[in-house]
Amino acid sequence: QEERYANMLALIKRNFLLYFRNHSGVILSLFGAIIPFVLYLVFLKDNMKGSWSESSHAKELLDFWLISGTLAVTALTTTLAAFSQQTEDQERKVTADLFITDLGQWGLQFSYLISAFVIGFVMQVFMFAVMLTYFILADKISFDSALLPQLVCLMLLNSLLASLLNALVVPYFKSVNSLGQYSTVIGAASGFLVGTYIPIGTLPSLAQNLMKLTPSTYMASLFRQVLMKESLTEVFADQSQLQQDFEKLLGIRIEWQKLLTSQETYYIVGVVLTAAALFWLGQNWLLNRRMSFK
Repeated sequence: QEERYANMLALIKRNFLLYFRNHSGVILSLFGAIIPFVLYLVFLKDNMKGSWSESSHAKELLDFWLISGTLAVTALTTTLAAFSQQTEDQERKVTADLFITDLGQWGLQFSYLISAFVIGFVMQVFMFAVMLTYFILADKISFDSALLPQLVCLMLLNSLLASLLNALVVPYFKSVNSLGQYSTVIGAASGFLVGTYIPIGTLPSLAQNLMKLTPSTYMASLFRQVLMKESLTEVFADQSQLQQDFEKLLGIRIEWQKLLTSQETYYIVGVVLTAAALFWLGQNWLLNRRMSFK
């Protein structure tokens, strides 16, 4: 048993190192996060200011809105890039050699999942540090360090959700090239789907409904509720209806029949996370049975 855990840790470390040694791959995996950040600085920021723009907290509102959406995208794209090692191992028949060890099918799949989870979390921390530092220097925004524990928990949840969702898709790609093409599409679309290119409330209902089917949209909403809470209170003091309209417009809270509360959003993420975990377990159980019959 100890040898099995040692082998799994060694494989996790190997996947982790291979990801970070591929510098161009790391940068490409962040493109989905970098693009909305650049577009925000160049085009979106000034255009998004409204009647509340004279408030001293206006810049904080928009900056934390952008950071939140970017964190949601970062987990999605970097965990997908991390899983490319699994596809590469299958393509090069390395997986067959790894099966010979006492890891087995389950241990091997868990090692890929854990590697992606850790990478997704680390890259979120990196992107948050970079964006926060930039906005502190450029816009003189303030960040309450008391939010860090809650923010770290959200990053872990976001990384786990993205890892499980990507783990369901990756086995259907038989080559690194085809997975790379899929990753390019996801990187380009993810910024739109979580509402970092265009605020969800400005889009037609069909596009809004599509975004509401994207789990990362709800993670972006949770990040926004944590990071923007204090600024919202300052800007919209005693203007609850105006605040609700603003939260609906920017996707701070997602509207179903009404604006979802933070607790309701957590429930939705929890349901999706549980379903993804069950599907992933079922997928690997079927694969394990298929392997045993060969």
